[in-house]
Amino acid sequence: MPKLKTHKGAKARFHITGTGKIMRVKGPKSHLRRNKAKRVRSLFDEKIQLHAADRKRIQRLIPYGVK
Repeated sequence: MPKLKTHKGAKARFHITGTGKIMRVKGPKSHLRRNKAKRVRSLFDEKIQLHAADRKRIQRLIPYGVK
């Protein structure tokens, strides 16, 4: 079976932890960020776990668990 190619867009957007969880960055992170409250801005810096429904699709795009 041939080697699978990693989807470069998915590699940049998702991070796989040591325990196998797929983490993602939150939504509108940069647009009009200066106008938002400091508390709201700090929430965008966190990575959150990907929803279980999307996990299989993203795992196909990142077949080798790129870190």
